[in-house]
Parts: sequence; structure tokens; C-alpha cells
Amino acid sequence: MREKIVVIDDDEKITSMLRRALTFEGYSVATAGDGQEGLRRVLEQEPDVIILDVMMPKVDGWEVCRRIREGGIGTPVLMLTAKDDISDRVKGLDMGADDYLVKPFALEELLARVRVLLRRKAAEKTEAPTNRLQYEDLVLDLDTREVFREGKLIELTTKEFDLLHLFMQNPKRVLSRDLIMEKIWGYDYSGESNVMEVYIALLRQKTEEHGGKRIIQTVRGAGYVLRGDS
Repeated sequence: MREKIVVIDDDEKITSMLRRALTFEGYSVATAGDGQEGLRRVLEQEPDVIILDVMMPKVDGWEVCRRIREGGIGTPVLMLTAKDDISDRVKGLDMGADDYLVKPFALEELLARVRVLLRRKAAEKTEAPTNRLQYEDLVLDLDTREVFREGKLIELTTKEFDLLHLFMQNPKRVLSRDLIMEKIWGYDYSGESNVMEVYIALLRQKTEEHGGKRIIQTVRGAGYVLRGDS
């Protein structure tokens, strides 16, 4: 799939030139002539890079960049400024821009900077730690503390979630009763002696509610295991 770039600039000559050049380089390109239209384009296109002019009617580039970042959009932004003023550069970076280029610019330099931003984005995506665990059709999200099976949300209590998390950290490994009690309830637990069995039963009930096969298995005399035997 081609990488997408949104160009936001009120100078039609620049947007036309950049559309042709970037398309020739193999990118998918959308353009906007002012800040308001640019914000709409960003939301519609979900681009990989945004090329953003500073001085524009209606909403200037600084405000566009600020709104993009406030909206939680982390797309790399290359800002175009008409003057090589340190205060303009600092302001753009403070608003969340990733790079800047002074007009008039060499097309080759702009293309090189776009490639750098795309490589950086790809590297960050590769290095980003995953906060999801998956076993077969069961998915556990550590950020939202949600669990899904076949795409359906499973409502779990805090202890149920922690117990399932332990199993999903150790798929196909038999976990002894003592280990589970220690990890989930702690050494000093003094409540009901069958609390673990109750929670195992609840987890099975909830994860099998929509017809899913059993994946929390009992290993007689040893403990429990996350394994899709039957």
C-alpha cells in the first residue's frame, strides 16, 4: 500500500508542484488550500506524513499543528516557513512539528526529509512494545484491561483479569495451585480455601459463554494450563 501524504498550503503553485513530485515518487497525495480544509483532510486520509505551511488564511499552520497533536494524532509534521527565523522554528517545534523547511526550498531536500520522517515512523512502530497478549482467538489488552474472544468483549472483574493475564503470560505451561495462589492472592491470603477454583470456574464460564472451546484445562494432581485441548 502506498504511503499517504497530505499537503496543506494556500499557494496553489506549491501544492500542485508537490502533488506531481510526490506522486511521481510513489506516494498517495491529498492537498488542502487552508487550515480548516487541511484538518478535514488529515482526519479523512489518516496520512503517514503531513506537509504544513505556516502562513495560511482561516487557520494558520501553527494552530493546525496544535489541534492535530491535541487530537492525539501522532503523524509526522514537516512545517514550511517563509523565513529562517529561530523563533518560528521554536514555535513550530513547541506546537508538535517534527521538522521544518524554509521557503524557497529545493525539492530534493523536501523529498529527503519526507523519507527520513517515514523511516523514523516505521522504526518507532517496529520498536513499540505490544500491550496485547493473544492466545488463539482470545485477546487481552493490558492498556484498556479488556478481553475479547472472537471479537466479542468479555466483562471480567479485576481478579479474573489478573488470573487470565497470568495464564496468557504462560501459555501451555502447567501452573501449580501454589504458584497461582502466590501470584494472584499472595502469601498471606487467609480467605476461602477454594477461592482459586471458584475463579477458574468463573473464567471458564465467561470465556466459553458464546460457544468457545475450553482453553483453561485442569491437569490432575498438577494444576491448570492454558491450552486448547478440547
